[in-house]
Order: sequence, then C-alpha cells, then structure tokens
Amino acid sequence: MALIRIEPVRDERSGRYFLEIYNPHDAPAPFVTTQPRYASASAAENDLVAILAAAASSAR
Repeated sequence: MALIRIEPVRDERSGRYFLEIYNPHDAPAPFVTTQPRYASASAAENDLVAILAAAASSAR
C-alpha cells in the first residue's frame, strides 16, 4: 500500500523539473514541493531517493 506519492513536474518558465510530494498518496494537493532545479524527471526522483536513503542511514 502506497503511503506517499511523488510526481516530477516540468516548470514551464524555467524548463527544469521539481517534485510534488503527496501525503497521503491520494491527497488532492501536494504536501510539499521542491524548487525547479533538476534537469530531468529522473534526476529529481534519484535525488529524492538519495536524500531519503541518507536520512534513513544516518546515526541518531
């Protein structure tokens, strides 16, 4: 069962991508969005995975 939904979106003004993160996954509006700083949708998704992995593996 999905808990969150992540959607890459192309910013029309800059041509770069940002992420919309929905929590819960079926929310009508994003919980948070990033700045449009990614060159591609896959780069945006990969960066988010790296951020989550680093946070999950950091010492507490």
